[in-house]
Amino acid sequence: MSSRTTPSTMTVRKRGSNERGHADHGWLYTFHTFSFASYFDPKVSSYGPLRVINEDRLEPNKGFGTHSHAEFLIWSYIVSGTLEHTDSMGNLELLERGEVQFTSAGTGIRHSEYSRDKDDPVHFLQIWAKPNVRGLRPSYITRKFTDEMKKESLVRIIESVTRHTGGALESEAIPAHADVSMSASILSPGKSVTHDLVAEGKRKVYLHVAMTAKSQPTTGGAKIIVGDVELGEGDGAFVDGLEGPNKFTVRSVGDKAAEFLLFDMGLQEVGIA
Repeated sequence: MSSRTTPSTMTVRKRGSNERGHADHGWLYTFHTFSFASYFDPKVSSYGPLRVINEDRLEPNKGFGTHSHAEFLIWSYIVSGTLEHTDSMGNLELLERGEVQFTSAGTGIRHSEYSRDKDDPVHFLQIWAKPNVRGLRPSYITRKFTDEMKKESLVRIIESVTRHTGGALESEAIPAHADVSMSASILSPGKSVTHDLVAEGKRKVYLHVAMTAKSQPTTGGAKIIVGDVELGEGDGAFVDGLEGPNKFTVRSVGDKAAEFLLFDMGLQEVGIA
């Protein structure tokens, strides 16, 4: 592995929080990183296998009624509150902070998601990726990754089946049929973490900083630096020009701990239309 922590070819393009699609439906307060629902921007319809990163807040006892999905990998990363998940595979769970529920929709599933905290909204990141295999049998996994695990570290949450080491422990990454790895960190001010690219060859990386409130703070708040680009709460970044083996550093520079997700991906998916 190279000793460099900022590859000379690396470029970082900020995706500002206020550039995302946004809707306030009363029961749902949401931001869309990529084109979704009525929000469309042809320049940001996807990135590698990533198709959706929605930062959602559902009011208590409100949510998404039963609906169908097929041929997508769909997962939710819970930031706060309680999310109820039910599906046609017979799963019924109440998910809280630190938990990640992952559905491989495959040939087709139906599911619903509701906020079940009686007082506060549920705040979560809903993420979709394109699988590289069609016709998979639908499956569902839930894992929990505590704040202690993520503090000053990058914890692998999702890992491609081609790199997954196996096992079903609660601390194991969730296997996914796509060339995508997702890690999470809670990084205190002044601290840094280094990400080693997960595979050889050209890679894409996307980062997203979770919000602590409905809007980005006008001053202060959680902030990270990637390359020479600063990201605040709700901001993301497209990182290109990367080729493994190599690595780069993320540093926390705000006045509070920054919770962020890091996606390490192949340039494109193959095997599906």
